[in-house]
Amino acid sequence: MDLKYIRSVAILTCAAATFAITSADAQHLSDPANSNTHAREVNFGEAIVEGEFQIAEVTISGVKYADSATVLDVSGLTKGQYVKLPYDGEIAKAIRVLWNQGMFSKVDILITKIEGNKIYLNIQLEERPRLTTFKFTGLNGSQATELKDKIGLVSNKMITNAMKKEIESRTKLYLMDKGYRNASVSIIETLDPKVVNGASLLINVDKGSKVKINNINFVGNESFYASKLKRSMKGTKEMARISFYPADKFTVYPKPERSFSKYMGQSGPLSLSKTLDALNPYFRYGIMSSSKYDEKKYEEDKSGVISMYNTSGFRDAQIVKDTVYNVENGNINIDIKVDEGHKYYFGDINWKGNTKHSDSLLTQLLGIKRGDIYNKDLLNAKIAGRATMEGGVDVGSIYLNNGYLGYRAEAVEKSIRKDTIDFDIMVNEGPQFRIKNINIIGNDRTNDYVLRRELESMPGDIYNQSNLISSIRRVSALGYIDATKVNPQPKPNMQDKTVDIDFNIAEKSSDQLELSAGYGGGIGFTGTAGITFNNFSLKNLFKTKNWDPLPMGDGQRLSFRYQSSGLWYNSLSFSFTEPWLGGKKPIALSVSASYGRYALNDQGYSNGRPIASPYDKYIRNIGGGITLSRRLTWPDNNFIFSIGVDYMNFKLKDYPLLPSEMPEYRNGYSNNLALKLTLARSTVDQPIYPRSGSNVVLSLSFTPPISAFSDNDYSTMTAREKYNWVEYHKYKFTSDWYQRITGNLVLKLSTKFGFLGYYNKNLGFSPFERFQVGGDGLSGFNYFVGRDIVAHRGYDVYSSFDGTSTVTNSYTIFNKYTAEVRYPFSLDPNATIFGLAFFEAANGYNSLKDYNPLQLKRSVGLGLRVYLPMFGLLGLDYGIGIDNLTDVNGNKVKLGSAAKFTFMLGQEPQ
Repeated sequence: MDLKYIRSVAILTCAAATFAITSADAQHLSDPANSNTHAREVNFGEAIVEGEFQIAEVTISGVKYADSATVLDVSGLTKGQYVKLPYDGEIAKAIRVLWNQGMFSKVDILITKIEGNKIYLNIQLEERPRLTTFKFTGLNGSQATELKDKIGLVSNKMITNAMKKEIESRTKLYLMDKGYRNASVSIIETLDPKVVNGASLLINVDKGSKVKINNINFVGNESFYASKLKRSMKGTKEMARISFYPADKFTVYPKPERSFSKYMGQSGPLSLSKTLDALNPYFRYGIMSSSKYDEKKYEEDKSGVISMYNTSGFRDAQIVKDTVYNVENGNINIDIKVDEGHKYYFGDINWKGNTKHSDSLLTQLLGIKRGDIYNKDLLNAKIAGRATMEGGVDVGSIYLNNGYLGYRAEAVEKSIRKDTIDFDIMVNEGPQFRIKNINIIGNDRTNDYVLRRELESMPGDIYNQSNLISSIRRVSALGYIDATKVNPQPKPNMQDKTVDIDFNIAEKSSDQLELSAGYGGGIGFTGTAGITFNNFSLKNLFKTKNWDPLPMGDGQRLSFRYQSSGLWYNSLSFSFTEPWLGGKKPIALSVSASYGRYALNDQGYSNGRPIASPYDKYIRNIGGGITLSRRLTWPDNNFIFSIGVDYMNFKLKDYPLLPSEMPEYRNGYSNNLALKLTLARSTVDQPIYPRSGSNVVLSLSFTPPISAFSDNDYSTMTAREKYNWVEYHKYKFTSDWYQRITGNLVLKLSTKFGFLGYYNKNLGFSPFERFQVGGDGLSGFNYFVGRDIVAHRGYDVYSSFDGTSTVTNSYTIFNKYTAEVRYPFSLDPNATIFGLAFFEAANGYNSLKDYNPLQLKRSVGLGLRVYLPMFGLLGLDYGIGIDNLTDVNGNKVKLGSAAKFTFMLGQEPQ
């Protein structure tokens, strides 16, 4: 039957009668029959026909992006299917299913024609608009960019209600993580006139105020002050506070009674924890800690509170209830109710299954006695033998250091008697393993043998975990290996009782380049050029096919440096180190050579040019040295002994080296030939940012006592004759100790001492090799006279006792003590950055008669260190000289006059 007379098409819907959904509203509805979409009812029983028809064809129209075949499949309508007019449940179902996809703003199923009992249908769709542009308001640029990446918004994506809800949800979660718990988000959709079926989204964000933690209130804590429990919560901190009104005036639980008489009446009125607890509602000093609420961190911190109880003997401690609620200042309070339970102690500890070591030895190594406070974590750590860079001997390590790689131990509670818990420790020793293969993985530039020679263990050795840790330390200390990614993985083979070790490493760039240049009238060219290769290969120097992109991979160090300030200052230095001479034993060979010339301008400038000539007054030196060093195996393998010979020739032309002490010594040549012995021990875990270990160096330098074999009367000689060959014996001691405080927060303690002596009282102290104390530690002039430069932050170079010019001041004895607290901002090997706070005390003395180790100049300050592989260390310190806060007359000095900035480049000053 041809229905040409029906100019408008018949529409079937999912109502009891037949509907047409004609609205262009893009809102997603679960059921169009119950929607706000406009519907027009058509009664086909009166206008057309009734009966059952077979679908002859179903076509799709109106789609541009959706796949027609997929749409037809989703609708459920198929050719040959029977439908009834004027109403059919399958047609209604098809409309509902397509509508619920959320992809279309309009869904119509139309009759195009009827032929006999054959019906032809057309599914007419109108797709929802696609995203063209979007914009955030209420966020800064970095927040908007970060949020865009988190949400995953991309152009040409269909805009649906689900998309909008996802945007709103993710935006709120993002802001909640930033501390904005009351943020609101609204989204405005606008048709884009430039793009057909396109729309833009304006995402309006009202962050509101940051929600901080106003107060954390503990209830039920009888054994610990709340301040101690709060310190165990690393990621949940209260906001700083100074107020006469307590922060806990709002609380779910009854407020604690608080009075000064109660505070004084309890035991230990001067207890730090108790005092902090009493002051906490009024005063908190946590200015540097974040007080935003993070639900994930809060859950972790609740576990941390229980862990603190557990490690203190309260094995049954639990958090009974906790509440997070808003307070009137817009922030939140947290109330935590704890049930501490009983405090327990260790009872008898018995060993089961151990055959290699006696019960008494294991008990001694365990270090836990009957009556000690119960701490299951401590017990497990003692028996587990976990590898740490700090080393140490415990029950686990005595097995793992002797090849028992399969060693396992489990502490089992045997009985609980009132407050005492007895344990059986079940030991499974397993077989002894030997190392079969060691595979170096990750070294693209460094040769295998360079890394293998640093390993403590070799194939065929009994597996030793302590040696493995020592190997990690040595490989990390090379400088061109990323210390954070050294990861050896033992792979045991139970069949043949062997173990393969995959030694995973990651190389990093450690070569350094230094360039600077300038030009000055009357001075000429000024600048510095230097380069250091830390993983050089001398044997491949002329084998260009092995360059990558330079001859690298043998672990040698090659350095060149030239510095010039025109005709007034020039220096050139070269050094080369082969760490394994001959490649068989850890004997390092170092050779060096240097040249320098420094001219004195003591007549000022005229028209910007020096009045004096750079050839009138100057000092020149030229020399070199050779050193052999060897790693020792006794007292342990962390010791290094070195012996070296250095020679330097000095020329003075009308140059006042020591104008106060030796005014007549201005011309002549001096020769300095010295033998230097050094004993050093290093156990630091990493070279750039150590968290544990120490560096200790003791050195002795001495020249031949030539005057002892001479018949000359040195008391009558001129200074020029006396110091043709200088004589001295010189001692230096340096100790740096690192200790992790918590996390990556590190304490560094340093001690330095130096002494210069002489053989012949008629010669006295050598004019060379003295100590300069104070200043920034940069070499400058002192490089030319062989002085050791001892920096002191917050002070200029110390003036000598007679107040003469600081340029020539020097001492024969010095002391220096330093305490630093360090914290890293980035441990990325490509840019290691850390800040520090320091206290420093030092002084220099002219003789043993003047020496007083307690007479020290003190300073405090802050600093920043940046380590970039290409440029080395860059540093900045701001130090306040405490003893400079008053002048010689006792008058106060402005802080700015007592403080100094200190810059450093390349390495930490001594």
